Amino acid sequence: MTSQVFPVFSLKSVSARPLSALLAVLAASTLSMTSAESQAADTPASPGQNAVDTGSSASQWSIGLAGGKNYRVYRDFDDKIGGLPLVTYENRYVHVFGTGLDVKLPSLGPVSFRLRGKYIGEGYESGDSPYLRGMSDRDNSFWVGGAAIWKSDFATLTTEVLTDAMDNSKGSRARLQIDRRFSAGAFGFTPRLAGEWVDSNYVDYYYGVMPNEVRTGRPAYKGEATMNTEAGLRIDWRPARAHTLFLDLGATRMGNEIKNSPLVETDTQYGVGFGYFYRF
Repeated sequence: MTSQVFPVFSLKSVSARPLSALLAVLAASTLSMTSAESQAADTPASPGQNAVDTGSSASQWSIGLAGGKNYRVYRDFDDKIGGLPLVTYENRYVHVFGTGLDVKLPSLGPVSFRLRGKYIGEGYESGDSPYLRGMSDRDNSFWVGGAAIWKSDFATLTTEVLTDAMDNSKGSRARLQIDRRFSAGAFGFTPRLAGEWVDSNYVDYYYGVMPNEVRTGRPAYKGEATMNTEAGLRIDWRPARAHTLFLDLGATRMGNEIKNSPLVETDTQYGVGFGYFYRF
């Protein structure tokens, strides 16, 4: 339900499981949150509010808090709620939001181009589920690549192609998302639909079972490329010019190559994110 922010303290200072849950939720909602923020800035303020100056090229800062929970598809997974203080920043050259960083490139008509990097929390530890005992830990990764954003009066279309810069999975992924923000006074509603292709290295790393990890009831499994589909909704509320609260809900239906993994219990992963930002 794919708009996203650097933590203001070291990632190593936070317990891995709650952090992974939050990073996964933020990553899933990054594209829609970025789009919604942009569309919200172009929306007239509700009665009693001061209008936002969208024509300025000055830098914009926001600080806030965000939390979330991801209901993972792994068997008997111990899902945790996570929370982080967050900082967002944007100028004419860069956009930092959530767990991502965009470097802005020259636009071509209504299409803008970005160099993109984002940290995605998709890993697990063997202690996260009794069924994962004896498995090697799978690590979160920082993904880099490019993105293109096409804005029209009807909707915003975003595509991105990323590769694992930390080489944990040695994987690649490509995502196509469409979303649109609808305004209702101080509220905004941004539904989104997305499809994401992930390659065999990604599936094998996060959902595969290596020969040395085989146990009774957990056979070896080697993943192949697959396509995941996602639907989501982001709700934002601007009670005053500088204040924004948001709630993000999402559901991702996993592709067959993930659903067939012996580590997986259900075919749909649900996530919820919530937060508050103060814009300077």
